[in-house]
Amino acid sequence: MKIIDLTHFISEDMPVYPGTEGPQFIPANSYEIDGFKETLMTMYTHTGTHMDPPAHLFSGRTTLDQFPITQFVGKGLVINCSDLKEGERITMSYINRQREKADKAEFLLFCSGWDQYWGKEEYFGDYPCIDSEVADYLVNGHKKGIGLDTIGLDPIADVSLTLHKRLLKENEIVIIENLMNLHLLGDELFTFCALPLKHIDADGSPIRAIAIVGE
Repeated sequence: MKIIDLTHFISEDMPVYPGTEGPQFIPANSYEIDGFKETLMTMYTHTGTHMDPPAHLFSGRTTLDQFPITQFVGKGLVINCSDLKEGERITMSYINRQREKADKAEFLLFCSGWDQYWGKEEYFGDYPCIDSEVADYLVNGHKKGIGLDTIGLDPIADVSLTLHKRLLKENEIVIIENLMNLHLLGDELFTFCALPLKHIDADGSPIRAIAIVGE
């Protein structure tokens, strides 16, 4: 059995969505004065490798704390679309290459290779995004979630968040953004775990995402 970490580090200089403030780590207690170390951490709920529930966009819809814990663990499958160039779309042709396994998977994780730009200006560029047909497949297949190694599900220029709305408006699904290391997972099913913080009325949360392979 091997465990692969799919989560970026949180740091003050990390990439954050344009218009969002980065996290802050402020010393609160020190060894010298208090005999222990404690830090005040301030950050948005959609910082770093994180998860969006339906309540992120729609009032009255499901928050992360309202999901059963089983929502965050399941069979995962990586869909390799790293051959796509800037601005190109992830189509059903990529899923159809592994259709039998994709139909069994509860989480589809799309490997565009964009995590190589983490910390660079290119990370905010015109990364590949799924098309509407793939969005329909996720909804009709009752998937637990979709994961991406980019900063967003929608193109960064789409302020209307069209794909977010398509997935979250009426479906019990989560969107996971800013994953990494998807290229290490091959093309077989594995156990995927993406656990959010457990806080009330959670419109989103940083997560620790891992893959368990070779069980």
